[in-house]
Amino acid sequence: MDQNPLVIDEIEAGKELIQRLNDRFPVIAACWLRDDSGGGRNLYIALDELTRPKEVLANAEVRRIADEVKDHYIDPFWVSIIEPTHPIAKAVTEIYRRFPGRRPPSRSNEYGFGGVGVAELYIYPPLPKKP
Repeated sequence: MDQNPLVIDEIEAGKELIQRLNDRFPVIAACWLRDDSGGGRNLYIALDELTRPKEVLANAEVRRIADEVKDHYIDPFWVSIIEPTHPIAKAVTEIYRRFPGRRPPSRSNEYGFGGVGVAELYIYPPLPKKP
């Protein structure tokens, strides 16, 4: 995977993907994370009430959206659909809890985020809940 720093185009591509995915599957947390082991970065998206069939459908939707997005490029293999109980999802939702009604810190280099050593982190703000 790419070890270069996260760039604005990837952040914007992730934002569009998350917003469009949220039309079909409630997104409860999302962040880009590159761990400190020298691996690449992943866009982690936590979906509410994630089941295996829902995960398969969500991954198919990620591929479809990635193919349709023309303004930004995002590789669907960089995207990880995770459960709300995943340690990274829990860490993001804790950030949301600590900064209610405000935009969470967007960039961070923090050790031990969700049990993972972090080289780079970008947290998306929470999406409005659907009625």
